[in-house]
Amino acid sequence: MNLIHYTENELPIQDLETIGLAANGQLLLNVDDLRALLSGRRTGILELNDLEAENIKIKSIHAKISLQPNQAGQVDLLIHPIYRKAVTPDFLDDNEAQQLQKGEVASLLKITIDDRGNKKELLVEYDAETREYIVSDTEKILAPDMVNNEFLTPAQKENYRKGKEVQIADGTKLAYSGVDHHGIRSNKLALVASILIDGGLSYMVYKGLNALFNQKRDGKAAEKLSPGYYNALKDVENQRQFLPNPFTRSAGRGSSSR
Repeated sequence: MNLIHYTENELPIQDLETIGLAANGQLLLNVDDLRALLSGRRTGILELNDLEAENIKIKSIHAKISLQPNQAGQVDLLIHPIYRKAVTPDFLDDNEAQQLQKGEVASLLKITIDDRGNKKELLVEYDAETREYIVSDTEKILAPDMVNNEFLTPAQKENYRKGKEVQIADGTKLAYSGVDHHGIRSNKLALVASILIDGGLSYMVYKGLNALFNQKRDGKAAEKLSPGYYNALKDVENQRQFLPNPFTRSAGRGSSSR
């Protein structure tokens, strides 16, 4: 789950205009890609135009983009092009790298040691669109407290952070995905995830979700959403007057989207 990390006012509009994704101060991004950006994720594949770097000019390129805060407290625009060949992280062996590249597994959990000698648990995925390995620190993966108004158990939240599938009572299955521009995959086309922040609930409504890794789903079953989903959606609508932006649903005293 990814709450909103940035606001539209923080977006590097000039940089976006330079690559053809904004014009006259107006964004030229669809809702899903904008949501991904503001949530700290990568967009889908976009066509970028008139790139310049180190005396190299590129008329057009297909790539994903994301945002990253810099030391000056501003937001930098990152471009993730389609690589000719994936660069394998040094903590993966050849077999593990091939498993990910061939789509035999959705992700791998790896334990590494940082510069201070501390253990870190990393979730490694492979983005076949850009030929990149995506590495997420599991401690920084935000698991929802509720899905469709149903609380997740500590074990379910831990499994979610480890990239494993989680199923709730209404039949909804979900899994974290650092590769997917939604940040989450499901056997359903939509779900409402909630997290407790500062004594209040912040909601994220996900629609048009992609299927779980290497799984096909029945269209009718995927479209059939539970009463819990619709009840959660009503909670979102009832609290709309508290919204700081169109993507995050917040309710309760002191709730925040950051």
